[in-house]
Amino acid sequence: MWWLAVVVGAVAVVATYLTWTAARVERLHARAATASAALAGQLDARAKAALALADAEAEHLGRLAEAVRVCAHVALESLPDAREAAENDLTQVLRDLPIDADSPALDDLHAAGRRVQVAKQVHTDVVRDALAARTTRAARLLRVSRKLPRPHYFNIDDPR
Repeated sequence: MWWLAVVVGAVAVVATYLTWTAARVERLHARAATASAALAGQLDARAKAALALADAEAEHLGRLAEAVRVCAHVALESLPDAREAAENDLTQVLRDLPIDADSPALDDLHAAGRRVQVAKQVHTDVVRDALAARTTRAARLLRVSRKLPRPHYFNIDDPR
């Protein structure tokens, strides 16, 4: 009769582990979606700061101000699939700007760029963890990853 208790205990341990694994994979995917939304929000804030910089420094920038405006509008209005390219274009235009360090609009842009870097790092870490959790043997056995969308890295240049 003791063997029945051992079998029931083993089944309980395995079921607990599988349930915990499935919940962990789902939780990491939810965190990846949240991190993606936070990154998108910070990218929007950076694009808006770039627009404010283009407006504040229009006289000093000349035609570059229009390039900043166009790239910022494209970044704000781009679809998720085209967002990386639009953000990289905006980053490149912002790197080429010859601006004094005294501009408050430039300070806002630098602060927005730092927040984008932090959000990008958090997003990258969470996506890495979610992808690792998807590939565990238990997650594949439960087919948890089939019902969850695969999280993707967001590859952009480090912002200015």
